[in-house]
Amino acid sequence: MRAMSDPVVERTVEAYYDYINKRRLDDWISLFHTKAVCHDPVGSPPAQGTEGLREIWNMLTAPFSTLQMSPDDVFFAGSGAAVKWSGEGNRTEQQNVEFEGITIFEVDEKGKILTVMAYWDPAELMIRLAGED
Repeated sequence: MRAMSDPVVERTVEAYYDYINKRRLDDWISLFHTKAVCHDPVGSPPAQGTEGLREIWNMLTAPFSTLQMSPDDVFFAGSGAAVKWSGEGNRTEQQNVEFEGITIFEVDEKGKILTVMAYWDPAELMIRLAGED
């Protein structure tokens, strides 16, 4: 049985993926608290502030002409959510890449993201985009 979702957290998580899919950078950044810390991916230096978030956005979106990220399974607890997601991106019409990961969100009472912990492997994605297995 899953925990009931907090509507504020649910809206924020939905908007996070929607804004990525629609390439709405400014709206995506507006989801974050001014003191948010974003570990995307975990193990890389954490991003803070607008410039740090822009760097993460560029790392995620720049390789693709199209990008769709789908929250496949979402688990809510308190002021947070854990999302198992899948992504599909195209660099060219002939080059389609699928990838997946898990992202954990902590959200404040106003719906602003306080913390993101994303577990996925961008190096593997870059190797696949380069056409290597």
